Amino acid sequence: MIEPGHDIPLRRQCELLGLPRASWYYQPQPIAALEELLQRLIDEVYTRCPFYGVRRITAWLRRQGHDVNPKRVRRLMRQMGLEALYPRRRLSLPAPEHTKHPYLLRDLRIERPNQVWCTDITYVRLASGFVYLTAIMDWHSRYVLSWELSTSLEIRFCLAALERALSMSTPEIFNSDQGSQFTSAEFAGRLTEASVLISRDGRGRVFDNIFVERLWRSVKYEEVYLKAYQTVREAKESLGRYFRFYNTERLHEALDYRTPLEVYLGKERFTTPSQPPSLHLTQPLFVS
Repeated sequence: MIEPGHDIPLRRQCELLGLPRASWYYQPQPIAALEELLQRLIDEVYTRCPFYGVRRITAWLRRQGHDVNPKRVRRLMRQMGLEALYPRRRLSLPAPEHTKHPYLLRDLRIERPNQVWCTDITYVRLASGFVYLTAIMDWHSRYVLSWELSTSLEIRFCLAALERALSMSTPEIFNSDQGSQFTSAEFAGRLTEASVLISRDGRGRVFDNIFVERLWRSVKYEEVYLKAYQTVREAKESLGRYFRFYNTERLHEALDYRTPLEVYLGKERFTTPSQPPSLHLTQPLFVS
């Protein structure tokens, strides 16, 4: 019913028909391509507004011209492992058979490296598809001890990151959320074997692991969103460069403008950032 060459402008024709003008210019896309686009948009808005839930993200996507419903957005968010960050009951559910641990960091003064380590998982987009990224970070210095990529949320890549970190040092306390990867018998058992106290974020307490959330924000805005990873290998290589920069060159205001590596090693400054000590983050082994 729209006539592009008519005397009535396209804007007015769309108004008369009750049709959003974006719908006229929209070019149909294959389902797979549209799903990837929606995932990219969800990733971006969630990083900016982690308190947005399914309904708000659905409304935001509609404002961008995408006719989606909450059911579809909820499915994509679950696939990406995303949940809105706001206090509520039963925020994160471990498997029933997994051992429960208390939150040990409340009112704890964290004053030295290797006193507390923390971990989490986030989503990293590729040009086609996505992968999951996990990292283990020293809470006091913000030093990223290890990281791994995986195409699935299976526990193997989390265990690989843990083994890599433990090969460097051992923390007094290890904190994580209550996700099934971290509450599993394999993961908890490895920490117990290393004589590490296990701490879990409290349900409904979204800021218990806040430093990892800040790390993910930095990774997304300073690396992922500036690149267009075509393959998993390219993502691994580029993230490797970024984490080396993050550890050895990126200055943190909260660390008195020192790097995480300087604080982790108790150094004031390194005169030559390109030549850090031997405690240098190694490349991970990709886990498929």
